[in-house]
Amino acid sequence: MPEAAGPRHILFLTGDLALPRLRRLLDSLQPLGFEASVVSLGVKVAALATTEIVLRRLTSTEGADLVLLPGRFRGDLDRLESQFGVPFERGPDELEDLPQHFKRQAAPLDLGRYHTRIFAEIVDAPRLDMPAMLERAAALAADGADVIDLGCLPDHPFPHLEDAVRALRAAGYTISVDSLSPDDLLRGAGAGAAYLLSLTEGTAWVAAETDAVPVVIPTTPEDLPSLYRTVDAIRGTGRRCIADPILEPIHHGFTESLLRYREVRRRYPDLEILMGIGNVTELTDADTPGINAVLMGIVSELAIDHVLAVQVSPHGRRAVREFDAARRQFFAAREAGVRPQGFGDGLLCLRDRRPFVNTPEQVAELAARIRDPNYRIEVTAAGVHLYNRDGHHVAQDPFALYPSIDARGDLGHAFYLGVELGRAQIAWQLGKRYTQDQALRWGVAVDRPVDDPAGFHAPGATRRRDGPGNGGAAP
Repeated sequence: MPEAAGPRHILFLTGDLALPRLRRLLDSLQPLGFEASVVSLGVKVAALATTEIVLRRLTSTEGADLVLLPGRFRGDLDRLESQFGVPFERGPDELEDLPQHFKRQAAPLDLGRYHTRIFAEIVDAPRLDMPAMLERAAALAADGADVIDLGCLPDHPFPHLEDAVRALRAAGYTISVDSLSPDDLLRGAGAGAAYLLSLTEGTAWVAAETDAVPVVIPTTPEDLPSLYRTVDAIRGTGRRCIADPILEPIHHGFTESLLRYREVRRRYPDLEILMGIGNVTELTDADTPGINAVLMGIVSELAIDHVLAVQVSPHGRRAVREFDAARRQFFAAREAGVRPQGFGDGLLCLRDRRPFVNTPEQVAELAARIRDPNYRIEVTAAGVHLYNRDGHHVAQDPFALYPSIDARGDLGHAFYLGVELGRAQIAWQLGKRYTQDQALRWGVAVDRPVDDPAGFHAPGATRRRDGPGNGGAAP
């Protein structure tokens, strides 16, 4: 994609349907900082063109040092480059995303860095056998956990604690042991645990008996002086320690506990701090991506070094993955000195920032030019649009479109239209971006297909050589 400086000439390849829209959009972006040429391949939708069509119909790339194709073009870019001697790349899936696309190329987005480490707790570790524990640890690490925390249970024996720590360490994981029992903590540290949660003023002596890093808490959540005494005593011996002022559930001291985190940071500007987020994500009936985003804002502003996350409640089963997305996006935003907007879509699970790429009038204009029987489906603020050469229909309930559909006796085609109209209705109801022939995107709330290039870890990738699903009226 275009460099931040230096003259460039980009040749845009498009189809007949998108040609007027592309030209209008490029005119609206002036000055572009590069010369732009537009060529139609003589097909209605360039995204559906094959490599052979491009080879036959593109007569010259003279003067261009980059050729940009629609994001859903599935042809062989290497073959095209070899033939024409010019780099070929895929742009965004939607024309309306071109401005953001060029902005990202000028300042590539790096979501590979973060500051805050994630401790992910296996809360019922004593009840699990070794295969189950290893499986759980692997899943948490895949979601983004840096430390696997073994949660001990009060009055429940953990005879295989040492074996668990050793097996998990052998599998390559960093381990912490979470218990109020000094015996559990000493056993875990003896087996090689790197961190011990959670020491109080009364159990701080454990820190002197091990090489593990202690995470200390106040004797009671309101008793910050006890936390200060414990921190000062351990640091006074030259040992590293981490403080956890304890985040309380909403309506049970939540706001006061946030203030305690601020006070600890003010008192100890260089102290490592941990925030356990489970009391809020697990104990609040609300979608957790937004909760994690707000908590990450507090974590970012207070430079909190670690969070402890749990995934027990079904509605919070993606908490680790959500916080992993949040810490990367917020770190990038903080480094740029701006608000956390435009730094990835991992936490935009239910709604998209710009769900409707076209207005009802633009869809109507396009529909009037269609001359074939194939159905196109789009979503605007007005509802779901279904159109082909026989007409243009708009509804907010797909059942209202049924009388206008002619599936031509094809059961498979009828099924396809049902699936697509169902997706379109969901997209309209929630405010999601809908693209025909593609699954809706739900951020980190669901697993994306392996071949989907738009994962939150690399939304600003400068080289799109893979092509997502086909179909739709792309440029």
